[in-house]
Amino acid sequence: MSDLNTNIRRPDWLKIKLDTSEAFQATKEIINSKMLNTVCVEARCPNIYECWNRKTATIMILGDVCTRACGFCSVKTGKPPTYDTMEPIRVSQAVKKMELKHVVVTSVDRDDLRNDYGASIWADTINQIHLSVPGCSVEVLTPDFKAHIPSLEKVFNAKPEIFSHNVECVKRISKSVRKQSNWDRTLEVLKMSVDFGLLTKTGMMVGLGETDEEVFETMEEVASIGVKIFNIGQYLQPSKNNLTVKRFVHPDQFKVYKQFGYELGFKVVESAPLVRSSYHADEQVKLYNN
Repeated sequence: MSDLNTNIRRPDWLKIKLDTSEAFQATKEIINSKMLNTVCVEARCPNIYECWNRKTATIMILGDVCTRACGFCSVKTGKPPTYDTMEPIRVSQAVKKMELKHVVVTSVDRDDLRNDYGASIWADTINQIHLSVPGCSVEVLTPDFKAHIPSLEKVFNAKPEIFSHNVECVKRISKSVRKQSNWDRTLEVLKMSVDFGLLTKTGMMVGLGETDEEVFETMEEVASIGVKIFNIGQYLQPSKNNLTVKRFVHPDQFKVYKQFGYELGFKVVESAPLVRSSYHADEQVKLYNN
């Protein structure tokens, strides 16, 4: 995967190791056999080889066509087909077959499903995993559901072990990065999760035109509403149709972000160039519980 911004050369610390070993193939076969989508594939995640070899994957429900067109994301945009009410069962079967102790579930935005936004499938998926795989913790990385309270309450009441929703970037550039979303609405969703009593997580990317001072301000604002887990990683342009990289942040600066995050009171901070929303999510649970 080469950097598509010809003005900035990708540094050596962003080299990705390709490894399609037996464990990778086994994970791929289980996902394909259950006709499931993953954000690992659809969003062209650079960590797919590492994660699939560790038998972890982020399952993407409600199809592979998103109703929004965020500038950083390579997931297809358009009018999604009808959703499958049996998908929650297939997800739980895959989780059971993979013998997971922790699973991350995400989805495309479904703004076409008015007054629900896919929340019913979300809740069913969480409930089916808890029912079929006792002891497996469920982390959800959700859309904002347009901050529709009944939809959010459906997901909250299913009691995922971690509720995650990403701020994605600093506020100043948010509208240019994700035109159909709203930065303040994202904070509203996170605050509702915290107030409900859920362990809440968010994450963001750097390299989209922000300053380090804006990163620190974002971290402060997120910490102030009670979010406990924070992830930050380098934005990488997934295709020529996506936003270009404005800067590559050195690993040493990611260490500065991490230290600052712990000083703010976050319980877990993942900060490195290749960190993504669900990167080492199973280990984050252990870190938090310890």
